[in-house]
Amino acid sequence: MQERRVESVLGPIEASKLGRTLTHEHLAIDFAKFYTAPPKLLKGFVDRKIDLHNIGVIRQYPYSSEHNIHLTDPESADAVIEDIKFYKKSGGGTIVENTNHGIKRNISFMQEVSKKTGIHVIAGTGHYVALTQNGESLSATEEDIYNIIIQDMTVGCPECPSVKTGFIGEVASAWPIQEFERKAIRAAALAQQQLNCGVSFHPGRDPAAPFEIIRTFQEAGGNADRTVMSHLDRTLLKDEDLLSFSELGSYCQFDLFGTECSYYQLHDTVDMPSDAQRVDKMSLLKRADCLEKLLMSHDVHTKHRLMKFGGHGFSHIFNNVVPKMKIKGFTNDEIDTITIRNPANWLCGSA
Repeated sequence: MQERRVESVLGPIEASKLGRTLTHEHLAIDFAKFYTAPPKLLKGFVDRKIDLHNIGVIRQYPYSSEHNIHLTDPESADAVIEDIKFYKKSGGGTIVENTNHGIKRNISFMQEVSKKTGIHVIAGTGHYVALTQNGESLSATEEDIYNIIIQDMTVGCPECPSVKTGFIGEVASAWPIQEFERKAIRAAALAQQQLNCGVSFHPGRDPAAPFEIIRTFQEAGGNADRTVMSHLDRTLLKDEDLLSFSELGSYCQFDLFGTECSYYQLHDTVDMPSDAQRVDKMSLLKRADCLEKLLMSHDVHTKHRLMKFGGHGFSHIFNNVVPKMKIKGFTNDEIDTITIRNPANWLCGSA
């Protein structure tokens, strides 16, 4: 039997070589479109670089700091490489990098990280939310978007022709879903039909969003069994909604581990769960026989979540959350399923 493989930024990788995998991270990303003005009293804290005097405020208001939301500068690059080296020491094997068209994907930096750290990096394709797209992208047809995906995955990325992407994602939408975003979802379905590849979705901040994405994707011919629905820990807060969604076949991803704040700027009516509560939701799905559809990650996309800037870093799940999972009843084999086998099956297909 031929070994299952996935494209990394340094070439094809056998599924058995991926190791422990974070399925939703960013090594470089520009999140400037999501800048949010801070409370007037706190403006002086967030209008400068991150230091010990303002890190506490920035943890609560991360999108109010211009310095924080640009994970694209040399200072960020050094911090990411340092962090990924520690991730390797902590048992990590692979990073699935979800930055795509609209938020400044940087494939050459992904290659640099992989070469300097020994971690496999898998790049994504497709488009982020309409808000981040330029006029040319917004006027693209479904066929145009499909062609971009096919080129990135089978020929090479225009900005780095030697590299092919290993999955489609994160295909992102707001709520309500914009027409451009529907085109991107349908284009991903058409490409998946041809390539039989993994797809990762970013839903809008409404409980109806994950269901609507999967419906649109399946109606266009997509296979939900090879999809990941990201950010469920800030989207499906009710147990009944989470259990209902788990019946659709998609991987259920809890990917905001390390984000614990009393005020969630991007959806202020939502109570951001703690890491312990995230583990409880995963336990709920485990009891519902969904263990083989669970994935975990951090979705690092701002400076303040990196260790050099006072954050938890990419190794947080393995060093801090896994011990909590064991306390809450997860076995070593179940943790291996979530962090090793499930990512490989999503990326490469079932063994």
